[in-house]
Amino acid sequence: MMGSLGFLPTSVLGSLPPSSSSKISRNNRHLAKQQRIGVACGSQKLLEHPTFLFPSRISIYRRVQHSSSISALVTDESATMTSSEEDADNVGILRIDPGLEPYKDHFACRVRRYIDQKALLEKYEGGLEEFALGYLKFGFNREEGGIVYREWAPAAQEAQLVGDFNEWNGANHEMEKNQYGVWSIRVPDSGGNPTIPHNSRVKFRFKYGDGVWVDRIPAWIKYATVDPTRFGAPYDGIYWDPPPSERYEFKYPRPPKSKAPRIYEAHVGMSSSEPRINSYREFADEVLPRIQANNYNTVQLMAVMEHSYYGSFGYHVTNFFAASSRSGTPEDLKYLIDKAHSLGLRVLMDIVHSHASNNVTDGLNGFDIGQSSQDSYFHNGDRGYHKLWDSKLFNYANWEVLRFLLSNLRWWLEEFKFDGFRLDGVTSMLYHHHGINMAFTGNYNEYFSEATDIDAVVYLMLANSLIHNILPDATVIAEDVSGIPGLGRLVSEGGIGFDYRLAMAIPDKWIDYLKNKTDEEWSVKEISWTLTNRRYTEKCIAYAESHDQAIVGDKTIAFLLMDTEMYSGMSSLTDASPTVERGLALHKMIHFITMALGGDGYLNFMGNEFGHPEWIDFPREGNEWSYEKCRRQWNLVDTEHLRYKFMNAFDTAMNLLDEKFAFLASTKQIVSSTNEEDKVIVFERGDLVFVFNFHPDNTYDGYKVGCDLPGKYRVALDSDALEFGGHGRVSHHVDHFTSPEGIPGVPETNFNNRPNSFKILSPPRTCVVYHRVEESEEEGSASDLASVTETLAAAGIGPGQDNFEESGFVEDGDASPSRGKDSEAEETNKTKDVEAEKTAEGASDD
Repeated sequence: MMGSLGFLPTSVLGSLPPSSSSKISRNNRHLAKQQRIGVACGSQKLLEHPTFLFPSRISIYRRVQHSSSISALVTDESATMTSSEEDADNVGILRIDPGLEPYKDHFACRVRRYIDQKALLEKYEGGLEEFALGYLKFGFNREEGGIVYREWAPAAQEAQLVGDFNEWNGANHEMEKNQYGVWSIRVPDSGGNPTIPHNSRVKFRFKYGDGVWVDRIPAWIKYATVDPTRFGAPYDGIYWDPPPSERYEFKYPRPPKSKAPRIYEAHVGMSSSEPRINSYREFADEVLPRIQANNYNTVQLMAVMEHSYYGSFGYHVTNFFAASSRSGTPEDLKYLIDKAHSLGLRVLMDIVHSHASNNVTDGLNGFDIGQSSQDSYFHNGDRGYHKLWDSKLFNYANWEVLRFLLSNLRWWLEEFKFDGFRLDGVTSMLYHHHGINMAFTGNYNEYFSEATDIDAVVYLMLANSLIHNILPDATVIAEDVSGIPGLGRLVSEGGIGFDYRLAMAIPDKWIDYLKNKTDEEWSVKEISWTLTNRRYTEKCIAYAESHDQAIVGDKTIAFLLMDTEMYSGMSSLTDASPTVERGLALHKMIHFITMALGGDGYLNFMGNEFGHPEWIDFPREGNEWSYEKCRRQWNLVDTEHLRYKFMNAFDTAMNLLDEKFAFLASTKQIVSSTNEEDKVIVFERGDLVFVFNFHPDNTYDGYKVGCDLPGKYRVALDSDALEFGGHGRVSHHVDHFTSPEGIPGVPETNFNNRPNSFKILSPPRTCVVYHRVEESEEEGSASDLASVTETLAAAGIGPGQDNFEESGFVEDGDASPSRGKDSEAEETNKTKDVEAEKTAEGASDD
């Protein structure tokens, strides 16, 4: 969602210049003092956010084994502030990046805030994990002999529970308020059955200061629906407690965490080929098998949390604990997730804790009537409103807001068995300016100043600690465009604790090139720089395009490349036009180099794997509420004679390549050549050698490429293979033997700083990957490495044709180099090789 800001991340260990920039309730009476934990951090001014402690209660929560994230975490009543200060002074992230040393006070301060907050939770709530079981206390819960409903609404003067069960007359169901602003009521069973029937409508009715009564959907509601026969009808809260016979029971365990996520971003509602809203069960039965067949290992579901406006893409959340009723019931969503697990697919949820819908009737916004900032879900005034998103902003210093949001995370993990999250709008959370009109340059002062929202930083630290304590194998991704240091480092080191950050500058670069530059103007150095410009030791998810690039007003990469010819020139029964020829070639190359060089995981949005044409346009007044462009045209890739199948086949193959070689998980990444004249990029990821020739016309016969390991190399994947809509110019049965280069152990004497080299044929607009043949393969045993080509060919989706490569057979590196002369070394983009602890210092450029 933050993609429109498009800021560039900073790079390894420093503030390198970017290549572009775009875009508690109150404590019991024994503790009379308010605990001000919103102290200044670094140069930040004092943040006046008093946080009130929740009173000690007899806990109804089960005890959870705690695992402290900071080694000296304060966990008992005798602990003192001195303990947390001593621990905060030992921030591990400063040893990883010495450039952060000037901001030591800032890090020490936020670590103290985090430690103190966890200590308070331990003291008054039984710990972070139990605190996050708020859904067992608030909202509707079955207790012996009845239903108990609790709601936090400190500004309300009177309150009632109304619904179908009492014919919307709350006179006999008035609620009681305690001194902490929590309203409650117990509704006894009638005749042994619940008085509030399952799947019946309920609302919270309260009177505020002006004497006006209002109805609101309960904040912790687990299901919300709307009358489909009424245009613009408000949503209703639904009491959801199905009998055992209707309750979905999970059958399959979570798949183990993959070494590197290959993520298929999907929107269930728009996943039908028909112009309508698709269901959870239809998606599970019809779309999940497609995702598995394309060798993705993770599904990321958008728009799961209920949102009253469909066109918000799920980002204006109204009901945080409710699965969107448009696509079915909570039990249907459980079916989907269980089905994914049965297919070996992990499921992430696109979760929105950065803001909330501005809707008063349907959402949380209706609960802050007459409340002060301290006793509200949201900040008051301008600080509580995002002017670009027209949405409300949470008060992360408030105890009950922390309970609500942290419990929300645990709810989705435990009730629905999600395997992790992609947190939306993290940039907006991290800074008081929310990233608006900010072009981050990489200067550390932009990250650690009075602009930093420490309340939000501490919340994110708590959230990531909670998630990984509950589910150690969870995957948590941050949508951040600022590139703040420490976002992807452990909380125990003083980091914020995410596993990955989205590499959001990459799609912006591709859009810029496709819209504003001719092929001859493409800079392979700049492409390589953008793809490798990420912070050392912090993992990224790379993507060429996501849903952000597919929405109305923009175009997908395929549409940018081929435009109207996608309607007329995609039949393989006739020769491809130059536009389609170029489009197919570059579509494959752009997605593959983004995957191979851009990060530690890969993401693709539903349909882009086969070059889905057109944009996404949700039903709205401007298009007469049409679903025509809010669907996926699966028939295009399923039609045998259409060229969409070639892009889909290559997407399947490149995912399979990672499945076989695990190059995404490898820390060995060396760019050895970015030759501007040749327009060729050569790099190693793991022990694979990648050659990308972006030149529109030039074929290089006997092109010399550097490598690390000596031996014999063969083709592992080739975008020019016939199976991928190519011309089949590269033979897959040629052995490429290496030659040693320079003086062993003296990199500057080597070819492009690589100790070995071999020679290849490189046609224009192609990418070819080479793998080293192990000695064991020569002895006749089938290895995993040798099986890649065979697996792809057997599936009919990869290389395997017996092509002829002119002068392609290289014996002991004896053939002449490209264009008859050796390439000169020139300093280019440097990528840290953690495994070998060395950097590629040179690149070829005649």
